[in-house]
Amino acid sequence: MLRWLIGGGREPQGLAEKSPLQTIGEEQTQNPYTELLVLKAHHDIVRFLVQLDDYRFASAGDDGIVVVWNAQTGEKLLELNGHTQKITAIITFPSLESCEEKNQLILTASADRTVIVWDGDTTRQVQRISCFQSTVKCLTVLQRLDVWLSGGNDLCVWNRKLDLLCKTSHLSDTAPTEGSLEWDILEVKRLLDHQDNILSLINVNDLSFVTGSHVGELIIWDALDWTMQAYERNFWDPSPQLDTQQEIKLCQKSNDISIHHFTCDEENVFAAVGRGLYVYSLQMKRVIACQKTAHDSNVLHVARLPNRQLISCSEDGSVRIWELREKQQLAAEPVPTGFFNMWGFGRVSKQASQPVKKQQENATSCSLELIGDLIGHSSSVEMFLYFEDHGLVTCSADHLIILWKNGERESGLRSLRLFQKLEENGDLYLAV
Repeated sequence: MLRWLIGGGREPQGLAEKSPLQTIGEEQTQNPYTELLVLKAHHDIVRFLVQLDDYRFASAGDDGIVVVWNAQTGEKLLELNGHTQKITAIITFPSLESCEEKNQLILTASADRTVIVWDGDTTRQVQRISCFQSTVKCLTVLQRLDVWLSGGNDLCVWNRKLDLLCKTSHLSDTAPTEGSLEWDILEVKRLLDHQDNILSLINVNDLSFVTGSHVGELIIWDALDWTMQAYERNFWDPSPQLDTQQEIKLCQKSNDISIHHFTCDEENVFAAVGRGLYVYSLQMKRVIACQKTAHDSNVLHVARLPNRQLISCSEDGSVRIWELREKQQLAAEPVPTGFFNMWGFGRVSKQASQPVKKQQENATSCSLELIGDLIGHSSSVEMFLYFEDHGLVTCSADHLIILWKNGERESGLRSLRLFQKLEENGDLYLAV
């Protein structure tokens, strides 16, 4: 199987004792990604990947350039130059199905306090927006409203024609901008239930969303009335004599409890927490599977694949593939709550927790089994993209992008192309 192709082996970072990290042998029979292509174009950390269509993706990072690639061949298609400092966010803005023009826009934000809008088809620069007073750190699209938002010290709402519809300062309300009487940003409700910074947020569906904090709190919210549907707290046990700030300070060691990233499906929320992975059941309102030490360092990105599989990448330079497997829990065996404690703030009374415990004992638990370990990067893997037909794309602090290919599929495609070539040259005669 693949071992360090670039820059030596991987060492656990900051682990004095033997790591409980789950390992897999050289023969990774369930891992389809046995071939790779190393793509070189950047000369600094590559932090972002975004899918443009079924066969193209773009990469961006600290060198300030955007590179467009062919996901099938790994060919570099275009290089977009316009920013003078590192890129802080990139997103695509697809056109509405009702629109006659089907052009897709690419939006990039940079530490140079600009946002550049590119045409997704021709990749020409449509417009450069330079009215920001600070760095734009995030971009998002509200597809149903056909608008996009830029966030930094200010929150701005823009339409597809790049008109500024409204703007508000950080945590304050302002009057609508001139010429934008129909648009305004109003604070509906401020949710103050987290004890520390919120690091991750994801929509589960139109009715609920999930947030995760620096101190390991996971909260599921009702998106209609802003009430809390469920609350999970990490394993650390607050002592009565400590105030909140002291508790948080004690628990920040190595970011072992921070929720860095979420992904979800209709049944579960998959959370990257410190060095671990946790599967939270939306129906049962509890953690049903976990790998407390999925990687040697913090997990930065996680995504769900078909066939109950999960991919995670980490600061330790690894990319790992997991499979969620069901296992029937014995009635006499206590079900661990994993990383989180159940239900509500503080401690739950013994009496109140009895029905929950009985429900857990009768429930079906799951496990996360390691089925693949992709070792090719020599530094932190920042994120990845999954293409159903073209494989997996990873980007890293080592300035490289790796396109991981399904070896069996690629072998079949090469054989097919060979037969087609022989047939074109008249060297292949088919028996009737």
